Amino acid sequence: MASKVEPCPLPPVSCLLSPMPYTALKEACLAANLDLPKTGLVDLTFGNVSVADPARRVFAIKPSGVSYAELRSSHIVVLDYEGNQIEGELRPSSDTPTHRHLYLNFAGLGAVVHTHSRSAVAFAQAGRELPCLGTTHCDYFKGPVPLTRAMTAAEVAREYEWETGKVIVERFADLNPLEVPAVLVRNHGPFTWGASAAKAVETALALEIIADMAIKSLALNPAAPPAPEHLLAKHFCRKHGPGAYYGQSA
Repeated sequence: MASKVEPCPLPPVSCLLSPMPYTALKEACLAANLDLPKTGLVDLTFGNVSVADPARRVFAIKPSGVSYAELRSSHIVVLDYEGNQIEGELRPSSDTPTHRHLYLNFAGLGAVVHTHSRSAVAFAQAGRELPCLGTTHCDYFKGPVPLTRAMTAAEVAREYEWETGKVIVERFADLNPLEVPAVLVRNHGPFTWGASAAKAVETALALEIIADMAIKSLALNPAAPPAPEHLLAKHFCRKHGPGAYYGQSA
């Protein structure tokens, strides 16, 4: 089990977000959803992105079952944080309640991404968290990407997608969702999030790349140890928080 790493201060994400009219919100949501097939993260219609405006407590999301080739901004659905559909005629993604639960419980999120990307799903189906084996992982996640518990028959029989959100939030009881912006839902697949749609999609792609690397590393050495704590702290904090120095200043 990986050692705990001391928290690295992060700037409040909410200050980076500003209100957008619904048109802009829907366009941002469309662009993010169209990025998914370009990255190879989705097959068929297995994926969705929602983009939030926390100041207005609304979010836009892909409609259920609409192919990416046919998707237009007019198809995008807008809902409020209470679950009321306030714009759009199509049914929203079946995963909408999960997205809504995350917005209600993880402060500062600007977007949520759900895919069935193959390598990340392999860990979810195997019932394994994604171990932090090297610096590529450390650059994005401050520790292993956690795995939720299996959902009970009663939870699945109730409001399944809402209950999915609940098991994710339960798993993060002692984790900072801004330091580990991803989760593997057991027997299901990954959800990622971020301050913006672009960042959430980037994190989903990084998660899939890291999962593929981990599968290959564990095939070569099933006993591969986690990256040492000092290396994890260095790589994460050089890209995140007030002391970050990776990349160019704004």
